Amino acid sequence: MPQLNNLLPLAARFMLLSALGFALMAACVKYVGSIGIPLFEIVAARAIVSLAISYLDVKRKRISVWGHNKLLLIARGAVGTAALICVYYSVTTLPLAEATILQYVHPIFTGLLAMLLLKERLHPSTLICILLSLLGLYFMVLPNSHGNPAVDLPLFSILIALLGALGSSVAYIIVRKLSQTEDSSVIIFYFPLIALPTSVLLIGDDFILPDLHLTFLLVLIGIFTQVGQYGLTKAMQTQTAGKASAYSYVQIIFSVFIGVLWFNEIPSLWTYLGGALIISGALINIFGLPFLKQLYKPDHG
Repeated sequence: MPQLNNLLPLAARFMLLSALGFALMAACVKYVGSIGIPLFEIVAARAIVSLAISYLDVKRKRISVWGHNKLLLIARGAVGTAALICVYYSVTTLPLAEATILQYVHPIFTGLLAMLLLKERLHPSTLICILLSLLGLYFMVLPNSHGNPAVDLPLFSILIALLGALGSSVAYIIVRKLSQTEDSSVIIFYFPLIALPTSVLLIGDDFILPDLHLTFLLVLIGIFTQVGQYGLTKAMQTQTAGKASAYSYVQIIFSVFIGVLWFNEIPSLWTYLGGALIISGALINIFGLPFLKQLYKPDHG
């Protein structure tokens, strides 16, 4: 075990577990969506599992499920629900790798929102992250402007994916504010508490009664989500948030492999180029400018 700890710190192992959980969750969402389960029904199924697990977790801690700042908790749940709907829509309408990459432009929005709402200074590394992410987005959307159907991505789905990333950033800012007064389990509980009734109302007459196989997959979406959240939480508890979050980008690699093996999706060169720029920007944002110097430092043996 000492050798494993040296090669792969505990936080890294938890974050890899988190990345795998979220990648499998997205794959299940894409699969059940491809065979006709409505988007809002998928959201509702995930919310049911998450609500049950998070409620039991709050009761285990013997604290009130309602928290203190109820208005802000409801806002967190509402924003998180909107972001989840956008993310699930993009997963079901875009190749898995591309949908995952687009989720990782959230540092752009988080940095700008933190500056506007929390009055935080925008660091040079964050500015570089924003520029590289925008350039990466440009390369991913570029084939659309050339009219190449082989690598075109639906622009509407791209916009929805970006709205999901924006919603995730807003939710993150709200969580940072709530963490000053609320237990983390209460914050998590409000997410499915809002998502479940919202998605049930939006299903309308589109509800499809799933068979046993589809029911199992819908439950797996909730379970894989909890695995992802558990790994993420444990990673943040065992290492600094910045270093731990860097490992989350392995989810893109998992998604590429799952997309190829399960859905026969081969990412285009534009996806690799744009994704590389977005990931580079995110890592610079996490580790700062020295990371860029180290990355391109010549190896003299």
